[in-house]
Amino acid sequence: MTPPKKESSAKKKSSKKDSKDDAIAESAVSGSTKKTKKDDQKVQSIRIRLSAFDHMVLDEAAAKILETAERSGAVVHGPTPLPTKIKKFTVQRSTFKHKDARDQFEMRTHRRLIDLSETTFNTIESLQSLSLPSGVDIEIKMG
Repeated sequence: MTPPKKESSAKKKSSKKDSKDDAIAESAVSGSTKKTKKDDQKVQSIRIRLSAFDHMVLDEAAAKILETAERSGAVVHGPTPLPTKIKKFTVQRSTFKHKDARDQFEMRTHRRLIDLSETTFNTIESLQSLSLPSGVDIEIKMG
């Protein structure tokens, strides 16, 4: 009774080898159609903070980011306007006289927040290759 068991175990070993060879052959043939791990890998969320002195340029940059994120299949929340930071400067008009004559200047920093969820590797690649207008400061946090 022991000889038939050895033969069946030999058949199982050869069938395992055949199945491995078939799997390797299939992966070589259909390797171009299968997705790689990078495409399937998901990043939890991306938070993008934009800031600029000009609100029109800031809105253009936010629109470009929204368009590329939606094309790559991410879920977009925003752009959410954050409070504008205002820095005021008071300067004397003259250097030595007329203490009461002063000018006031202010710098306004407009800010927007964009949250991207369910992002993929393609989303990150498309955001990195995106060209935005000058004068826009971008902070990207992944997490």
